[in-house]
Amino acid sequence: MRRRIAVRRTSVISLTTGRTALVERHRNGRWTPALALDFGATWVVIRTSASDRVTSGDVAFARQLARAAGAFAEEVARHYFGPTNGTHGNGKEVA
Repeated sequence: MRRRIAVRRTSVISLTTGRTALVERHRNGRWTPALALDFGATWVVIRTSASDRVTSGDVAFARQLARAAGAFAEEVARHYFGPTNGTHGNGKEVA
């Protein structure tokens, strides 16, 4: 895996979800896997470091991404459902 260089962030790109936001996994035997985040007019495609092979760094990154996505989903659900009092975060009853 490559060594990371500490760099001060100078910009942030924020893509918000909505009814049309999608996540798709693309698989084809001719190239390595890709993950596409579709926000309507903007797409973010995550691919491995090389189009013809997968490295141990790619596997480590994919697992880190999966863990972060799982944690994100749990946090979104926690905010949506709110406290464990039987209501959503917006106060509506849970069905």
